Amino acid sequence: MKNPGKLKFSLILLSIFYILAGAMHFIIPDFYVLMLPAIIPFPKEVIYLTGLVEITLGFSVLNYKIMRPAAWSIIIFLIAVFPANFHVYWNDVDLGVPRWVLLIRLPLQIVLIFWAYMFARKNSHPYRVLPEE
Repeated sequence: MKNPGKLKFSLILLSIFYILAGAMHFIIPDFYVLMLPAIIPFPKEVIYLTGLVEITLGFSVLNYKIMRPAAWSIIIFLIAVFPANFHVYWNDVDLGVPRWVLLIRLPLQIVLIFWAYMFARKNSHPYRVLPEE
C-alpha cells in the first residue's frame, strides 16, 4: 500500500479496532473470561489487563514516534493470545456463536498480524514527516 492517504486511513482503522476491542474487555468481561483456559489464575484481572493492553496499543500506533514498536507489540500480542482462541475452538467453548465463527477467528489472526506488519516494517510510514529508513 504505497498511497500515504490510504495507509493513514488503514492505520486509523487499526487504531480504532484495537481501542474498541480493548474497551469490550471492560464492557463484557464475562464473555472474555469464558475464552480463558481454567488454568489461568485471576481470569477477570487478565481480561482487564489484556483490554488495557489493546487500548494502549490502539492509541500508541497513532504516535508516529512509536508507531513501529507499537505495531510490533500488536503482532506479539496477537501471537500471545492465539492459544486462547485455539482453546475456544478446540474445546468447543460456548460463546453463543456458531462453531464456524470460532474456526474463522483462527486464520483471521494471520490477517490481523499482516495488518499490523504493514506499520511495523521499515519504509511503511503513513506520515510524511518521518524519514525513510
